[in-house]
Amino acid sequence: MTDQTHGNAVAVPEPLDLVTKYEAAFTSSLPSHVNHEQWVAVVMGAVRSSAEVQAAAKNDPGRFLAALLQAARMGLEPGTEQFYLVPFSPKKGAPRVIQGIPGYQGLVELIYRAGAVSTVIVECVYSGDGFEFVPGRDDKPRHTIDWFGGDRGKLVGVYAYAIMRDGATSKVVVLGERDIKRAKASSASASSDYSPWSRHPEAMWLKTATRQLAKWVPTSAEYRRQQLRDAQTVLDERDRPAAVVEFPVTLDDGEHVDPLTGEVVRGPVDDVVDAEVVEPATSPEEAR
Repeated sequence: MTDQTHGNAVAVPEPLDLVTKYEAAFTSSLPSHVNHEQWVAVVMGAVRSSAEVQAAAKNDPGRFLAALLQAARMGLEPGTEQFYLVPFSPKKGAPRVIQGIPGYQGLVELIYRAGAVSTVIVECVYSGDGFEFVPGRDDKPRHTIDWFGGDRGKLVGVYAYAIMRDGATSKVVVLGERDIKRAKASSASASSDYSPWSRHPEAMWLKTATRQLAKWVPTSAEYRRQQLRDAQTVLDERDRPAAVVEFPVTLDDGEHVDPLTGEVVRGPVDDVVDAEVVEPATSPEEAR
């Protein structure tokens, strides 16, 4: 594939070659507990297995690389249910590009990684289920399912909560169809045939509830601290052996970056109030 620039044919790099070229930048961004070789192998496998991802990545290599860097900083595996690589057209008739979307499994992983919770419960509710939850009376929902009764009916709601390590129950998040439609409408890539909203709707209901839960429980402390450093452009390169590379993405009017997931969304984004507990800072740099 070539790109015409001022009459000259410019070769567009292959996505796999880009992963190899910037491998050091990706692996230096990974949290310390993530196996570097395994992460790169997952990326390579995800790109090789999808012609659609390859084509969209070649249309805009910068967006593709930015999505991989986003996944690396979160310590999530791209091309899996932890972190989707979604080909979508940012404007009607425009070529497809890559949008990185963390899945609910990835957000749950961030919550567990912080170490403050022992269990995370995220479940969908169907019309044939029994469901009861009264805030102020119940500490958690009462959800009964007829596992052997066949069709559970229509998907009508989703809920999420966590059991903290001290045994306490976190705030319970309960969302209905109207809440989910509002979240879907804010997703820049929801209309794509390759979007998890189209292919894995139940997973996206679960992801929406998990994102709301993240306001009330700690998420990955390492990831959150890195996000704050990036936002303030305060990064000590002496602590990062490989070069730091940024892949800026141009946003259209009305688009924003979700402060928790890093994905591009439309319309206002509610701030995520992270409940993480970190060690007292000993210097202004550590405080950031």
